[in-house]
Amino acid sequence: MIAAAIGLALGAAALHGTWNVMIKVTGDPIANFRRATVGAAVAATVCVLPAWIVLGRPPLDPRAAGLCLLSASFETLYLWLLSTAYRRGDLSAAYPIARGTAPLIAVGVGLLLLRETLAPVQLAGVGLLLAGIVAVTASQARGRATVPALMTGVVIATYTSIDRIGVRLAAPWLYGWLLFTLMAIELYISLRIANRLGFGGELEPPPWRRAATIGAFMWLSYFLVLWALSLAPLAVIAPVREVSIVAVAGWGVWRLREREGAALKISGAVAAVAGVALLAV
Repeated sequence: MIAAAIGLALGAAALHGTWNVMIKVTGDPIANFRRATVGAAVAATVCVLPAWIVLGRPPLDPRAAGLCLLSASFETLYLWLLSTAYRRGDLSAAYPIARGTAPLIAVGVGLLLLRETLAPVQLAGVGLLLAGIVAVTASQARGRATVPALMTGVVIATYTSIDRIGVRLAAPWLYGWLLFTLMAIELYISLRIANRLGFGGELEPPPWRRAATIGAFMWLSYFLVLWALSLAPLAVIAPVREVSIVAVAGWGVWRLREREGAALKISGAVAAVAGVALLAV
């Protein structure tokens, strides 16, 4: 079971890194997300509807639906912040900062608010994670992407906490379908409001085929993580998922030629993943 869960988590990491690369290189990020979230909702519906009928049309707990609505609101904010980070800076810097900040915040909440304690090896993990984020941040001379990337990490930590509760009140696949459907609706509404206020801009969306692929990857990576968590503890799955940090940082430096501070980016990404792994010990 553990081996299968690790395989699923690696698949999720690969898909997550891939759709982030596609978002970065295909036009304006928020315009990509507008169609990609629709694609994700459609892909989820195609997968979930037959299962819902076959399994006797299971209901959705109202409490789970409420948490899903709250999580979708934070995930919509996540899409806006991530888009801003990708517009302002390199993929190889913004992605590691965003992904590495979330576990660091979770640890901080546990230590400061919940009075939890960490073993020496876990404290070393915190140090590595923090050093990794600082290194990646320092790799950017201008650093205009740093603040939105850090805020993205805060939002990731928030909606992840909400989802951990929500998926226990409903079937994960049903919860995930509602989440992506609500995200598609909320992002469309927020874009309309932004345009009316004069700061959204007239954004040219990507081709539907590309957007549908991104959306399908978004949904499938989320589903694989939920599946992996049903087979193995979070302490096993979390560090495996974060290997995407190194992969995306390396891709940005190598293929996208984001050479500014390349050594700091790669070393920081490796340190962040090592830190997450030590936290899971």
